[in-house]
Amino acid sequence: MLEVTKKLLELLDLSPIGDDHFQGDSEDLGFPNVFGGQVLGQALMAASRTVEDRLCHSLHAYFLRPGNHSMPIDYEVQRVRDGGSFTVRRVIARQGGKEILTGSMSFQVDEQGLEHQLDMPETPAPETLKSEQEMGRLLAPKLPEHMRETATRDRPIEIRPVNPVDPFNPEKRPPYKQSWFRAQGPLPDDPVLHRCLLTYASDFQLLGTSLRPHGKTFMSRNMQVASLDHAIWFHRDFRMDEWLLYDKDSPSASAGRGFNRGNFFNQEGVLVASTVQEALIRQRSG
Repeated sequence: MLEVTKKLLELLDLSPIGDDHFQGDSEDLGFPNVFGGQVLGQALMAASRTVEDRLCHSLHAYFLRPGNHSMPIDYEVQRVRDGGSFTVRRVIARQGGKEILTGSMSFQVDEQGLEHQLDMPETPAPETLKSEQEMGRLLAPKLPEHMRETATRDRPIEIRPVNPVDPFNPEKRPPYKQSWFRAQGPLPDDPVLHRCLLTYASDFQLLGTSLRPHGKTFMSRNMQVASLDHAIWFHRDFRMDEWLLYDKDSPSASAGRGFNRGNFFNQEGVLVASTVQEALIRQRSG
């Protein structure tokens, strides 16, 4: 396992600080605030620590305040229900006594039932594409000095975008994006960990889908962008150390908000998880 991946697993390995209370460190990815996927992944890990013999099948969360990556985050888990088939937990994440995220997670016993799924769309194989890190190295000479380290840093989640946009000259495109994702190096056989890692990674690349029809990126001037909420449904087992296609679209943008959806497929074309997110995509004047 690569050292950068080991550090991510340590980030998700929360410390118990009381009955159904946990604490996690924060990481600085070069963003102004804590990466939302980190808080989501840690919140799911906190809830999972209070559940036995059941795996999360859905997560719904709201981002309430920006997180500070120089401070740890406290997670309070509330036991909402323990039923015969389903278990529900509510999680509140706090920094400095203020709530930064609230979410609900539902867990289910292993069960067989009716099955169908959408077909995986056609896409280039991941081996034919450059990673974000490789593209960052090519772009580094054009970037401001304070952004070069972020663009070229080692990453625990390798992302290979399909048909990426030029961040310096983004043209308008239809609201669709595809990327291949996988964790760097082999991982333990722990389905809870794989779900938390996918939750962490699912916040990468999703928001930007709603910017594509407008020829905007995170680097565009006068754009204020932030995740407002996030939901995940886990359909089938998967491994984060194997390639997963993240197929995304944005059906709508209005009132300063962009609506984004995503599906994760493994290389055999099996749909393993789905995501939905609404984001602030506010264009400031001046």
